[in-house]
Formats: sequence, structure tokens, C-alpha cells
Amino acid sequence: MNLRQLEAFAAVMSVGSITGGARLVGRSQPAVTRLIQDLETELTFALFDRSGPRLVPTEKAQQFHAEVERSLAGMRNIQSRAEAIARGKAVRVEVAAIPALAAGLLPQALARLPEACRPHEIGLQAAGAEEVVRSVLDRTADLGFASLPIERRGLDVHWLAEAHCVAVLAEDHPFARDQTIALRALAGQPIITTASLTRLRRRIDQAFAKAGVATAPLLVTNASLNAMMAARAGLGIALVDPVTAIGVPVAGLVVRRLDTAIPFWWSAVTAVARPANATVQAILSAAAEAAEDLPGYVRHAAGDLPLLVEQLSRS
Repeated sequence: MNLRQLEAFAAVMSVGSITGGARLVGRSQPAVTRLIQDLETELTFALFDRSGPRLVPTEKAQQFHAEVERSLAGMRNIQSRAEAIARGKAVRVEVAAIPALAAGLLPQALARLPEACRPHEIGLQAAGAEEVVRSVLDRTADLGFASLPIERRGLDVHWLAEAHCVAVLAEDHPFARDQTIALRALAGQPIITTASLTRLRRRIDQAFAKAGVATAPLLVTNASLNAMMAARAGLGIALVDPVTAIGVPVAGLVVRRLDTAIPFWWSAVTAVARPANATVQAILSAAAEAAEDLPGYVRHAAGDLPLLVEQLSRS
């Protein structure tokens, strides 16, 4: 298989037709049809079910597409780096981070970079923690920021950070008058929280159980910003990470501390045997500095990871 085949496949997957895919890649419809056919021959499985003018991706095509997108992103990264080197500019730096950090912390950190450390181009991608780690291991990201727990194999962990979750609620909510909200005061209240049972949601549930607090039915979502918007709509009180709550202020909402510490942990990682260049080092430092004002912020040494992971597994 070759790059033209993969580009044609990705284009057809994006728009659902040979005609649209041909327009995306700037080739004729017959040329793209032939590229797809040749790729199917190379792969020995069908990529599309033909139904009139529409193409329906097969299940194998869906699986293959995820790998193709990663590969094409890597090729674009290589091209960008080569062009920057040719111009004598600092090369592109790719950063992958969980959504909370990509939206609430890293823009502030990148704004702090000294001019001498600013590359020609920075890529900032938001993804789940597992995908962030995979991007770093696959070398499609130079630097990753992921919530704990993470598997350390293949990673250099530069530092770990901890901050305390907060309550986010509509500014006209009765509890908005309080600067600190007691967890017990939330008994019977509708709570909006995150969905992942292996990460922050688990610690929120445990905090309520330890306090003996029963809440109204939960609204769960996969992103803290979604939870905040639901709180603004009056659906309840959002318990979220402080990075999103403070770093992405939303009109009509207030952020309040809790009387119970519910830790949100994250890590900064690069791939083993891939030394961090000056720009990556500068981003690491700037991200740590940008987090210093978060409630309950503590920066842990990389060597503390096994202890924190063990603590997470016990809790």
C-alpha cells in the first residue's frame, strides 16, 4: 500500500462518497476509485459496501481508519518538521492532553513561553488519557499530559500534579452565597459529574460514601465543560476538576471550594529515550507554573508515581 491510497481512503471515509473524496484529495473520481480498489487488494478485505451512490464503511474499515488517521498525522508531522528545518526555524512541537488540561491549563502555559523557545508551530490535541499515552508512545506527540492512573512502561514521567475538585453552580443557586460548600450540604441535591469510573468519578463517589451523603440522581458526562454547561442550565451542581472550572470561566457560573479534598491528579510525560528539547522543557516548566494557583495544588516528584497509583488502586 502507498500514501496516495491511504489519503484517498481517509478522504472517502470523511465524506462518504468517491466523488466527495476525489474533491478532497484533488484527484479524478476514476483515480480515487482505482486507489481504493488497489488498497482493498493489498489488504485482502473489503473497505466499503456499495449501496447506490453511497459507500457504507465495513467494520474492518472502521478499525483500519483509526490506524490510517494516526499514520497520516505522523506523516504530516514529518513534513512540517522537514519544512521548518529547511527554513531554519524551530520545528513543530506536538502536545497531547486530556480535554481539561488542553482547554484549562495549556493555553495559559503556552502564553508564558519565552520567545526563544517558541517553535514555528505547536500542535495541541485533546484526547482521553489512554489516547494521550498512546500518542506519546507512538511518537506522534512530543509531550503528553494525562490524568492518573497511567502505565509507566515506555514513558519518562517528568512530574505529577495534584489539585482539589471544586463545585460549579449557577450564580443564582442558593449555595452560591457560600465560599466553601460542605459535602454534607449536597445531600439530596442533583449532582453533575464525570463518567469514568476508573478516574475522577470514582474518587467523587467515594467522598460522598465516606461522608454518608446520598445525592439525587446523577447526570454524568465525559467532559468537565459539559458538566459546567449543564450546571448553568440549572440541572444541578457540577463537581469537576479545578483546571477546567478555573481555566475556562463561564458567564453565569460561580466556582466554590469543597470542605472535603477530592484530588485530581495528572502527569507530564514524554517517551523513554526521547530527550526533551528546549521547547518541551519550557512547556513543562510553564505548565507547572500555570497550575500553582489551583486549589490544593501540590507538585509531586516523578518517583511518587508508584505510591500514587497504589493509593488510587486502594481507594
